[in-house]
Amino acid sequence: MQILLAEDDDGVAAALVEVLYDHGHVTRRVRYGRDVLTYHRSSDLLLLDLGLPDTDGLDVLRALRAVSDMPVVVLTARGDERSVVRGLRLGADDYLVKPVRLAELLARIDAVTRRNAAKGASAVRTVRAGDVAVDLDARRVMVGGAEVELTTKEFDILAVLAGRAGTAVSREQLLDEVWGDARHAVSRSLDVHLTQLRAKLCRPELLTTIRGFGYRFGDLGGLGDLRDSGA
Repeated sequence: MQILLAEDDDGVAAALVEVLYDHGHVTRRVRYGRDVLTYHRSSDLLLLDLGLPDTDGLDVLRALRAVSDMPVVVLTARGDERSVVRGLRLGADDYLVKPVRLAELLARIDAVTRRNAAKGASAVRTVRAGDVAVDLDARRVMVGGAEVELTTKEFDILAVLAGRAGTAVSREQLLDEVWGDARHAVSRSLDVHLTQLRAKLCRPELLTTIRGFGYRFGDLGGLGDLRDSGA
């Protein structure tokens, strides 16, 4: 597993990297909160210290949750109830207070990984809305029984929205997942690709704009899904 470790203490970081390596995990250690948003896409799980030198770890967690649902285990010396509650409410999957027993840390990482794997196993692979079907695995879109040819970026945008059908997706999340980094992506490119996508699908109500926030894969007579059941 690829683990991203955000920890400013060199001694703590070195010990964690060594233990994680001994248990089969490859770890990228970063010191600053800003680096979490740069490297999270190449990682499977984040170990997050809250006392980072450039920004509070809770702010990092809030920013990360705006663009990613990757598993996060907070590992910090901050053990007051208010911090624990805020961390969990902001989207941490688990919260551990230093000093932590390494065996417990490894067990918590395994538990968080299992929970997220179980959620992924039941993920929708083909999404339907009216006469539109988006096959996320085959990267194929059918509208009214006819296949619609999309560019790579157009399908990537549609896949992010269809994969969260009925849920509002922020512009930042789209930019992060499709272009790799919401902070450096060109927002205008998203607008152009969405315009082209809507024109090709010929279903303008399928992709709903949520003013000031983002977009939602809309309802054309009801949403449905086809899971990995061979149906």
